[in-house]
Amino acid sequence: MVEELTENIHTLLETQALVLIGIDGLGGAGKSAVANSIKENMPNTTIVEMDDFYVPEFTRADWDRVYEQVIAPLKNNSVASYQSFDWDTKKLAEWREVKPKGVVIIEGVYALHRKLRGAYDYKVWVEAPYEVRLQRGLERDGEEARSQWVNEWMPREEEYKEAQKPNESADFIIDGTR
Repeated sequence: MVEELTENIHTLLETQALVLIGIDGLGGAGKSAVANSIKENMPNTTIVEMDDFYVPEFTRADWDRVYEQVIAPLKNNSVASYQSFDWDTKKLAEWREVKPKGVVIIEGVYALHRKLRGAYDYKVWVEAPYEVRLQRGLERDGEEARSQWVNEWMPREEEYKEAQKPNESADFIIDGTR
């Protein structure tokens, strides 16, 4: 399926210098794996992670900052510059730049939020069952994060999916279990 996705992106690159892609899915669905697979097959690809825009007091990404610091500059053919969130210190940390060329993937939960989705050239939803997502989350964050996954993140993300229906806006849906 990633081959078909990559072909679709190549087609877009034939007519434009920048292809902006949003890859969304619930936590642990396999979004990063899909984004990294695209990058492996398309050398001029930059990945911007929604985790870099995390706001602890809201326990979600700051999609306004994503739009203002990344999407709007890129759409205006300017270099985007944003500060990434440091998960250890819980503060904004290093500055990163993204050039307005090639493929730019914005990847993570909330990437297809209504405030962002109209700006993308291509939208991808990664689907995976609850059990798979939880297992992957615990493998990444440790068993001590189970309560946070089960009681905070997963319910909040399900609410986002129900309210925003990002999966229904996607141009391409991929099975994250493969």
